Amino acid sequence: MKLQYKGYDFAGKPVADEVESRSAAEARDQLRRDGIFVLEMHAGDASATPGRAKKVGQSARLKNLAMFTRQLQVLLATGTPLMQSLGALERQTTDANWGEVIQQVRASVEDGSSLSAAMANHPQYFDVVCRSLVAAGESAGNLPDMLERLAVLMRKQLHVRRSIVGATIYPSLLVVVALAVLITLLTFVLPRFEDLFKSLDTPLPPTTKVLMGISRLLLTYWYAFTAGIIAAGIASWLTLRSPAGQRAVQTVILRLPQFGPIVKSFSTARIARLLGILLQGRVQLIEALQLTGGACANHHYAKLVASACDAVTRGDSLAAAFADKRLIAPSVQEAILSGERSGQLGPLLTTLADFLEENNEVTVRSLTSILEPLILVALGLLVGIIAVSMFLPLFDLTAATRGGG
Repeated sequence: MKLQYKGYDFAGKPVADEVESRSAAEARDQLRRDGIFVLEMHAGDASATPGRAKKVGQSARLKNLAMFTRQLQVLLATGTPLMQSLGALERQTTDANWGEVIQQVRASVEDGSSLSAAMANHPQYFDVVCRSLVAAGESAGNLPDMLERLAVLMRKQLHVRRSIVGATIYPSLLVVVALAVLITLLTFVLPRFEDLFKSLDTPLPPTTKVLMGISRLLLTYWYAFTAGIIAAGIASWLTLRSPAGQRAVQTVILRLPQFGPIVKSFSTARIARLLGILLQGRVQLIEALQLTGGACANHHYAKLVASACDAVTRGDSLAAAFADKRLIAPSVQEAILSGERSGQLGPLLTTLADFLEENNEVTVRSLTSILEPLILVALGLLVGIIAVSMFLPLFDLTAATRGGG
């Protein structure tokens, strides 16, 4: 059958072509002998891989994969055959889509494919790092150990993702509430006070006039504001989907005074985690760098890892390749240099990732603990200004009435 594949050659250049073979495992072995590292492979007929078209959320994927790899590792470590283990995991899952994926993986293994080749038919669930660790475990005969490392990796990624989401929920909720309160005051409360002020025929303070003008503008041209918000949302969505737009946004974020260093630390921790686990899984350094670069979501760090891969191919050290102070902290570079000298680069990178992730979690919590009261203070000031602007003319009228009496 014809199989389409994407990958890299030994020079680090991307390759995309098709090959004729009896199975995906046989095709991967042949391509590896030809000097091509395969990242993705699937049958030329789209109907041959029914699970590829389905979309899955990142959090759901990490959760399912973490549980799948951990449970499969336990079953294999206790001597349960692979087919029985996959069947047990298929029967106990409560997610219909995930159960279908496991069923298709089990069917491919029954047909003679390796587990990594069967996973390659579902790249939206099993990424290149996952498949490479499984393939390395199958080649070395220590699949349970590799699955345990993979389960740790998935749990760490899921924990980081949940920490970030959990830290941003409350500030985001406060911002939404603040906007809702402001819109309500400007579009429903202020117009009623405007009629009252007209009937009283009293002079208005400057702040009250400004707020009344904003209120009238929103009520008169509400359709234009709505269309503008929708257009801005669509433009932002299209920009974030384009490679040039993503690079521009990522560049701006990395240059932000407070958020830039946090993003850099998270990206460095992710690279260290992936590279460390791959090296501990007996994956060659060049291959591990190619996999890590393919898994980088940030364009600047993907480019850095690709440059590091080229440098290591030429014989340079990894620490020298990571000497960009704009993206990698000097302390991280020194740690990598120490790991290369001691021959323990994999364990050192994993330890470094643990330290960076713990530090990042503390930083995010501290930042959100500062942002929450700032948002509340800003909301209180805005509501207070509007309230004073609405009632100040009434106070002035009351004072003038008492003075006239």
